[in-house]
Amino acid sequence: QLQLVESGGGLVQPGGSLRLSCVASGRTLDYVAVGWFRQAPGKEREGVACMTTSTYSGTYYADSVKDRFTISIDNAKNTVYLQMTSLKPEDTAIYYCATRWWTSWTTLCSSGSADYWGQGTQVTVSS
Repeated sequence: QLQLVESGGGLVQPGGSLRLSCVASGRTLDYVAVGWFRQAPGKEREGVACMTTSTYSGTYYADSVKDRFTISIDNAKNTVYLQMTSLKPEDTAIYYCATRWWTSWTTLCSSGSADYWGQGTQVTVSS
């Protein structure tokens, strides 16, 4: 059984930065698609950034976060990160990490169908 625990959310001013962390326990993240999703009040959950943990992985980013957010993984720490820069008020949401085996990073982000989800961490961008 895999457990995912997110951290790093908080209140930040527009233009600021945050780094979210998602620590996995109970199972190593080998050959798995990992991703970050977000859900703002009154909106559907959307895939923000996804990748796989294999050596030759591509990445998927939602258009709204391209060139501002970066997903990465530290295999030694079994941790997935989301570096967020140039934050905007519209980035305000609860951010979740998720994993799914035997799928691609694009399928994970586009379908939103995952094997495991974290509990979420709140990100608020406001002056």
